[in-house]
Amino acid sequence: MTEFTKPMPVQCKPQAWAAWLVKLMGWRIEFDGLPTKQGVLIGYPHTSNWDFITMMPAKWAMGLPIQFFAKESLFRIPLFGRWIRFIGAVPIDRSSPRGVVGEMVDSLIRHKQNDEILWIGLSPEGTRKLTDGWRSGFYQLALGADVPLLMLHIDYGKKLAKVTDFMRLTGDVQADYAHIAKVYEGVQGFHVNQAAPIRPLPARTTANGNTQTNR
Repeated sequence: MTEFTKPMPVQCKPQAWAAWLVKLMGWRIEFDGLPTKQGVLIGYPHTSNWDFITMMPAKWAMGLPIQFFAKESLFRIPLFGRWIRFIGAVPIDRSSPRGVVGEMVDSLIRHKQNDEILWIGLSPEGTRKLTDGWRSGFYQLALGADVPLLMLHIDYGKKLAKVTDFMRLTGDVQADYAHIAKVYEGVQGFHVNQAAPIRPLPARTTANGNTQTNR
């Protein structure tokens, strides 16, 4: 696993009003910058709608340049389209032959070539409900674009948003997931029993007998 040197070279612009709001909610933040201008952020555990309500002020309090992708049609809805763009949403073409993950990989690579900031936020569980494991999209994205993975702790037990754990994926899925599980050890979601185990979801078998990974 790659060790990232400190101080982090990419510093962000925190918003004082958001820091005040986070403190008012009783939460703490641990964050000291980013190692590169491009990367993938995962938030865990994601077990409640409260995650969005608490983590958006934390995002602004840190000045994190996190974006997430949403289908293009949402941006055509009056007012709602403007709102989701304001909070960091970026339109993506789900009909692309490259697929959603392929489109995001291309976007990260373009931003690297242009030396522009792009950090993509994803929920590896893919849902607030209990699942048997994690979807593979975040892994394919960080590995395919060769960017760091940032592991956000959404810890209701400590009321802590911790954004200090980074790693470079090796391609050894078992070893990488073991490291991620160690990083998240002891972190408690809003609904403690709904946090998915940190392991890849098993591949699905399609109607024609082929296997398909869970993205």
